[in-house]
Amino acid sequence: MRRSVLASVCLSIIGSALLMAESSPGTRPFTVHDMVAMQRVSDPQVSPDGRRIAFVLRSTDLEGDRGRTDLWLTSLDGSLERRLTTHPAADFNPRWSADGKDLFFLSTRSGSSQVWRLPIDGGEAVQVSRLPLDAGNLIVSPDGTRLALTMEVFADCGDLDCTLERLQERRRRKSSGQAYDQLFVRHWDAWKDGRRSHIYVIPSSGGKAVAVMKGMDADAPSKPFGGPEEMTFSADGRSLVFAARDVGRQEPWSTDFDLFEVPVDGSRPPRNLTDSNPAWDTAPSFSPDGKRLAYLAMKRAGFEADRFSIMIRDWPQGEARELAPAWDRSPSGLAWSPDGRTLFASASNLGQRSIFAIDAATGAVRTVVEKGYNAAPSPAAGGSLVFSRDDLRSPAELHVISNDGSGLRALTSFNRESLSGIRMGDFEQFTFAGWKGQKVYAYVVRPVDFDSSREYPVAFLIHGGPQGSFGNHFHYRWNPQAYAGAGYAALMIDFHGSTGYGQDFTDSISGDWGGKPLEDLQKGLEAALKRYPWMDDKRIGALGASYGGYMVNWIAGNWSDAFQCLVNHDGIFDMRMMYYATEELWFPEWEHGGPYWKNPEGFEKHNPANHVDEWKTPMLVIHGQDDHRVPLEQGLATFTALQRKGVPSRFLYFPDENHWVLRPSNSIQWHHEVLGWLDRWLKR
Repeated sequence: MRRSVLASVCLSIIGSALLMAESSPGTRPFTVHDMVAMQRVSDPQVSPDGRRIAFVLRSTDLEGDRGRTDLWLTSLDGSLERRLTTHPAADFNPRWSADGKDLFFLSTRSGSSQVWRLPIDGGEAVQVSRLPLDAGNLIVSPDGTRLALTMEVFADCGDLDCTLERLQERRRRKSSGQAYDQLFVRHWDAWKDGRRSHIYVIPSSGGKAVAVMKGMDADAPSKPFGGPEEMTFSADGRSLVFAARDVGRQEPWSTDFDLFEVPVDGSRPPRNLTDSNPAWDTAPSFSPDGKRLAYLAMKRAGFEADRFSIMIRDWPQGEARELAPAWDRSPSGLAWSPDGRTLFASASNLGQRSIFAIDAATGAVRTVVEKGYNAAPSPAAGGSLVFSRDDLRSPAELHVISNDGSGLRALTSFNRESLSGIRMGDFEQFTFAGWKGQKVYAYVVRPVDFDSSREYPVAFLIHGGPQGSFGNHFHYRWNPQAYAGAGYAALMIDFHGSTGYGQDFTDSISGDWGGKPLEDLQKGLEAALKRYPWMDDKRIGALGASYGGYMVNWIAGNWSDAFQCLVNHDGIFDMRMMYYATEELWFPEWEHGGPYWKNPEGFEKHNPANHVDEWKTPMLVIHGQDDHRVPLEQGLATFTALQRKGVPSRFLYFPDENHWVLRPSNSIQWHHEVLGWLDRWLKR
C-alpha cells in the first residue's frame, strides 16, 4: 500500500485553491442554514450493465421541519440525470432488478413502508408488497425472482397475524406499564417493546412473506445502525447470509455478531457460519461466480473499535482465511470486481477516508482514492468505480474513477449553485509531536475572509467516539465551516485513540481516557498557536460531544486555564452512574477494565465528577431526552454542578432528540445557541 505521509515540518494544503482573503461579490459567509439546506446524495446503486446509477437524494423542507427523499438516476458517461420519483412520501432503498429494466424501492406512499417497482425507461410505480407491517432493508436476489426485507415482529410469534394481534391488544389496554425480565430495556433512542427486526423473503412479483429467522431472538440487521449491507443472497439465490447477535441475555455486553445461512424457503433453521469467532462478523458479500464469501471480522470479543479484517471462505464448506493480515486499516463495506479478482473497500486513513483495492488472491493493497471522505465504492462498466465523495469544503456528490486511480470526475453536482453563493474557510492538515513524541495529525480551518494581519478567536473541536476522527469530511452535525463562517478558526486534533492511524494508535485510549488524549490536545493546541500566530491564545473555546463532551468536563477540572468558555453536548459527568445507566455495556467494560464493581479504579481515575472542585470556566451544556447512550441525567448533573458552584452556565434541552440533533429546526437552534455562547465569551 502506498501512503502519503505528511512531514511534521510542513503543511499539506489539501483544500481548494480558492483564496479566501478577498470576498467574492454577491456571496456571503457559510452558515448553519446553508449546511441544513444542502442536498444529500446517498445509497448509489449501479445497474447490472454497469452504465447507470440509481441513488437517493435528500432535500430539506425547512418549513415542514423535515427531510424528504426521492430517487434519481444518472449515467456513467454523464449524459443523463433525471429524477425518478416526485411523490411527497419518502422513497428510498433503491435496488435494481436482475435485468436492469426495473427499480425496486421502499416507499411510504401507501401509508406504510412497502416495496414498489418502477419501470426504469418509463411508466408509473406499482406497489409490489401489501404487508401488514412496515418493510425495511430491501435487497434483490441475483436471479431477480425474490426479495428479502425486514419487519419488526415478536420473535415468538408463529406468523405476522400474531404480531398484529399483540400490538392491537396493547393499544386497547388502559394501563401503560411495561415489564422487563432482561436487558435491553432501552437502546440508543427507543424503549424496547419486545419486537425484533426479522428477515422475510417474498416473490419479486409480490405474495406471501416467508420467515427465515424462526427461533432466533435477535435483530437483523443490527440495531441501531445496521442496514441492507448486513444481508445478502447467495449467487444461486437459494439461500441468504445475514449478520445477527443471537446471545440471549448477554446481548448488552456482547459483540458476538455472527453470520448465519438459511434457505430462502425457511425450510430449516439458520446455521451459524462463524460460531468459532466470539467477536464481530458482518458485511457478507459473495463473489460474482458464487464460489467465495467475503466478510468483515474482528478478533477481540467485547471491543467495538477493533480492526475489521477481510475474511474469505470458499463456498459453501471452505475454511475462512484472512486477506491482507498486515494491512493496518479497518475497512467498511466490501464490493467485488466483476471478474472476482479484486475487493474494493473504504477505510479511515490519516485524516481521510480512502478507497482501496485488495487483490482477492494475494491480499496486496493499493490506494485508488486517497484524499477526501470517500464511501460506498461500487464497480461499474469499463473498469471504473462509482462512489460518494465529500471534503471539508463540499458535501457529498457521486464520482467515478478508473480502477487504477486515474480520471476522477464528478457525476452529480446538486450543490454547485448553493456553494457558488457562499464563502468558506480554507483548510490545512498538519502534524505535531504528541504523547511520547509520537506523530499526531490535526486540521485547521481558517476563518472566512481570512486576513493574516488580524487575530481570530478559536473553536477547539473535540471529536467523539472516542474511537473516531475529525477528518476531511463535510459533517452535518459538527461542521467546522459553521465556525469559520462566524469568524472563528476551527482546530481539530485526532488524538491518541482516533481511527485511521493504525490499530495500536486506536487501542491506546482504552483505560486512559483522560491521559494520552488530553496530552495530545494540549500539545496540539500549543503547536497550532505557534504555527498560526493569527490565532488568539486569549480567546479559545473548547467544544465536544459524547466522548468530546466527556473531555470538555475533564478539561474543566484539569486544564481549564487554556479556555475562556466550554461547550458540552451529551457528555459524561460521572463514570460510575454512566456505567449503570447506559445500554451497551460492552463499551464501558472494555474501555475501563470490566464491570464497575470489579474494577472501580478503572472508572474513577478519569472521572470528571471527582474534579468539580476545580471547575470555573463558563460552560454551555446540551442534552437530548432520548439519548440512552449517555442518559440525560449526565447533562443535568453537569449543569447542577456548575450552577451550585456559581460558574456561569446555560442548559439547552431537546425533548425530541437522541444522542444527535437531527431535526432541521433543532440543528439551527443548536448552532445559534453554541455560536451565541462563543460570541459572548470570545468576541471583542
